[in-house]
Amino acid sequence: MTPGAIHVVAQADTAAEVGSGDVPVLATPRLIAWLEAATVQAASGSLAAGQTSVGTAVRIAHHRATPVGGIVEIIATATGSDGRRLTFAVRAVDTTGHVVADGEIDRVIVDRDRFLAAALNRP
Repeated sequence: MTPGAIHVVAQADTAAEVGSGDVPVLATPRLIAWLEAATVQAASGSLAAGQTSVGTAVRIAHHRATPVGGIVEIIATATGSDGRRLTFAVRAVDTTGHVVADGEIDRVIVDRDRFLAAALNRP
C-alpha cells in the first residue's frame, strides 16, 4: 500500500469547473486523475531504468459527494502483477472515514522511448 496522498477539494476540482456536471462538488474526472496519480507512484518501484507505466483500464465507483474544502485521502495498493500488467486497488476516503470512491486501475510497464516513438510517429 502506498502512503495516502491528501487532497483538499478546490473550486477548480469541481464538476462545474471541470465540465462533468453543474454542481460544486469533487468532479469524478478529477478524482480519477488523483487515483491514477497514486498508481503511478505505487508502480514506480516496479520499473527498471528507461521504463514507465501507462494506464490501460479504470474501474471506479464514485459513491459520495465531496464539497469544496473537503479533504480526501487517496490510497493505491498493488493487488496483482501479470508480466508487464499491474493491477491496483484504489480508494478515496474523506475525513469522516466514508469511502468516497473505490475500484481498480490497471497499468502496463513499457519502454519509455519505444512507447513515445510509436505514439508520436503515427500517421
